[in-house]
Amino acid sequence: MKILLYITVNSKPEKLSVSKTVGRQFVNRFITKNPDYVVEELDLYTEYIPEINHVIFKKRAEPVSGAEYEALSEDDKKAVDRVNELCDQFLRADTYVIAAPMWSVSYPSILKRYIDCIILNNRVIKVSPEEVTGLLDDKERNMIYIQSSGGKYPKLLSGKFNHGVDYFEDTFKFLGVKRFEKILVEGVDMPDIGREKAITKACLDIENVIAKLS
Repeated sequence: MKILLYITVNSKPEKLSVSKTVGRQFVNRFITKNPDYVVEELDLYTEYIPEINHVIFKKRAEPVSGAEYEALSEDDKKAVDRVNELCDQFLRADTYVIAAPMWSVSYPSILKRYIDCIILNNRVIKVSPEEVTGLLDDKERNMIYIQSSGGKYPKLLSGKFNHGVDYFEDTFKFLGVKRFEKILVEGVDMPDIGREKAITKACLDIENVIAKLS
C-alpha cells in the first residue's frame, strides 16, 4: 500500500479551520480515487515537534548518535528519537498533503520547525563539500499544499504574497519531488466571497488537482 501523509497546521478544530476543512475534502476524495493508498495524519499542534538546537544536532541537518547520543539528557534523547521518527514517517510517504493558513504572508512557525526536523543529511538530502542535493527522487512522490487566506490576491501579485506556496514548491522540488500542486482557499474574510464560497471554489479545484495526479 502507498501512504498519503496528511499534515495539518492549525490549532483550531477541523470544523472551524478552513484549511483543515478543505484538506479533509481533498484527502477523502483522493483516497476514493486511489484505493491503493492509506492515510497517516500528523497534527503539528498536538504532536511533539522538537525545536532544533546544537545539543541534539552534531552538525547541520544531522542528529547526534552513538556515544554523543548516550551522553544526552533524557529530554534531549527524546528530541533526537522524535526527529528520527518524524523523518522515517516522512520518507515512507508517497504523497504529502499540507493544509495550512497564510500567516503574515507566510505560514505558521511550527511548520518550519517540522521541516527542520525532517530534512536530514544522508536521508532527505546529501551534504558534501561541493554541494547539497535532494534524495527524494528515489520513487514517484507528490506534494499538495493547501493554503487558506483571508484575502484574495491578483495573479500578477501572487509572488509577493504567497511566500508559503513558493517556499514549499521550491523546497520540495529541490528535494526531488517532481509533482507539486497547490490549492488556494482565498477571500475567506472578504464580504464578496467569504468562507463558504471560498471553500466551494477550492473543492472544485480539488477535482482538477486529483485528475492531474492520476
